[in-house]
Amino acid sequence: MGRKIFITYKYGDTNVRALPNIFYTKARDYVTALQAKIDGEDHINKGELDGESLEHFEDEAIASSLRNKIYDSSITIVLISPTMKTTAPEKDQWIPWEISYSLKEHSRNGRTSLSNALLAVVLPDMLGSYNYFMTSNAACNSITYHTDRLFSILARNMFNIKQPVTRECSGTTIHEGHHSYAHTVKWDDFITNINHYLDVAAGINGNIDNYNIAKAI
Repeated sequence: MGRKIFITYKYGDTNVRALPNIFYTKARDYVTALQAKIDGEDHINKGELDGESLEHFEDEAIASSLRNKIYDSSITIVLISPTMKTTAPEKDQWIPWEISYSLKEHSRNGRTSLSNALLAVVLPDMLGSYNYFMTSNAACNSITYHTDRLFSILARNMFNIKQPVTRECSGTTIHEGHHSYAHTVKWDDFITNINHYLDVAAGINGNIDNYNIAKAI
């Protein structure tokens, strides 16, 4: 049985590595690349065009816009890109709303939609680097996640396992295992093993009670 995937992303972020034959590559082009590789039984529904300000929208109007797109999905993919987050208040941007709505439970026609699994896929920047968000520390065999670059609702769903497994290295606490409800993977790793990472996210979702889930913007 195929999975229904909702994908949220900063449509016009051009601060990403160029894809083959696409000189002016945007984050949206990575969605197209993913669609070309996804299992034929899986289905992707895309987030809103993000050029529209939500400043004057009521919460219910936003929810109504997202309801049909997200309701029957089971996995939400967030494409992290270098300038996904603007200076506008987070409540006036689509991505936080899309993440929030996909994590909340909704009842409809006698059926309740549970919280989606959450997979954060990091896109490379224009130089092909992931360092703007993920910095490797070879000495500690660890990765530092720069969660300050993220929307709050996404950052709060990282390192949120209730009983973390940690170790110390050079005065720094290192988290081991599936420490985050929003599992994070580089695009280059994800696109070569899509089903594996979807399965990882689904497995974490199956143990959702082990995490402190942030659902509100």
